[in-house]
Amino acid sequence: MNFIPEVFSIKSEMVAGELVIGGCKSSSLAREFGTPLFVIDEADFKFRLNSWKNALANNFGSSAGQVYYASKSFISVEVAKWIAESGIGIDVCTGGELAVALAANFPVDRIEVHGNNKSEAEISKAISVGVSKIVIDSTFEIERVNRLAAAAGKVQKVLLRITPGVDAHTLEAISTAHEDVKFGFSIASGAAWKAIAAVEAAPNLALEGLHCHIGSQIFESDGFILATTRLIELAAKFHKEFKRELAELDLGGGYGIAYIAGDKTFDPNQVMSDLAGLVTKECERQGLKIPKVSIEPGRAIAGPTTTTLYEVGTIKDVELDGGKRRRYIAVDGGMSDNIRPGLYGAKYCAILANRTSKANAIDSRLVGKHCETGDIIIREIDLPEDIGPGDILAVPATGAYGRSMASNYNHMMKPAVIAVSNGSARVILRRETEADLLALDVVEAPKPIK
Repeated sequence: MNFIPEVFSIKSEMVAGELVIGGCKSSSLAREFGTPLFVIDEADFKFRLNSWKNALANNFGSSAGQVYYASKSFISVEVAKWIAESGIGIDVCTGGELAVALAANFPVDRIEVHGNNKSEAEISKAISVGVSKIVIDSTFEIERVNRLAAAAGKVQKVLLRITPGVDAHTLEAISTAHEDVKFGFSIASGAAWKAIAAVEAAPNLALEGLHCHIGSQIFESDGFILATTRLIELAAKFHKEFKRELAELDLGGGYGIAYIAGDKTFDPNQVMSDLAGLVTKECERQGLKIPKVSIEPGRAIAGPTTTTLYEVGTIKDVELDGGKRRRYIAVDGGMSDNIRPGLYGAKYCAILANRTSKANAIDSRLVGKHCETGDIIIREIDLPEDIGPGDILAVPATGAYGRSMASNYNHMMKPAVIAVSNGSARVILRRETEADLLALDVVEAPKPIK
């Protein structure tokens, strides 16, 4: 699988020394909407939606299934509308994500429901609105979905999430297909086959196919190849036992993107071409027709489209051993809007966005304003020595898992998300206010609980 270099969104450029995103100057965006600020390049987002959709269709033809956008990476009502307009599907893994999709009037026949511990309320809601498929993740869910579908008078289409026993060569916290993991049914242990038999015996479940997701931020193709091969072997065993072929193979997502210089990312057409060749070869070897093949990119769509703008607040120089010096540059956000560096050591880059500097670069550490030593956005980066309070710094590729994992730690207010296009900007998620933070506080008299 080939890669193409990317860091900033496709509509980002330096104009007269200032970062311009979607035709909008960074300084103007910061002044108009405040900081921290998530700036999403609308044209870039839509371009990536269509790139993955077209790549799947062009390489699989009549065997192309559905591109499901992984909403956990980032979702809002407006973004869900963009996804719906593109003609692809969406996968949701909580009742809240489903609620956002429904608020956007997303076509329910293109919604896929995930989650390793779906509540009965979430399952019932999914069944009642008529989602396309529910991905069953545990033995308990087989009984639950069957029972709740029966209560609704429906036969629910399902996929089984399979654990193929693959080392995805990524961080342990985002690797999901090895044996010792909370997700899915293991092939090696026999749990996958027992689950298949149980679903086949359930009168209100219709097994459409198999699903696997091996992890996130993956750059090597080995894991995808091995997982696909093992799923097709399992599909062949199903065919031999039940005398019918499964209709769908959902191979998940996890395609890596560039965060820092030197990183590479997947070309959708090359990925789908390689995958189509592999699926064709393995299905021929197993004597199967090629099923509908679906994928679930999230980060690969949302990640590069968004840049976070911060305002510098304070500067601190620290003398290190050997006479070296490090500059701490503190900005007005941090781990509340980007927990990934603190959570599992994710790396980012940054640039001075509001002006040109001819100053020497100095060893710097970009940090947030939270009461944690580990509130570090970028541990090591060379930035101009003359950066000072009021300057705007831009951190690219924050579209996936930035706003979606944001918190109110230290009672920080979650930043706004604005969409920019052709020199115009609009808010798609407003900035939280102090009133929002206080709205959940309740003062009432205690009452006895029996």
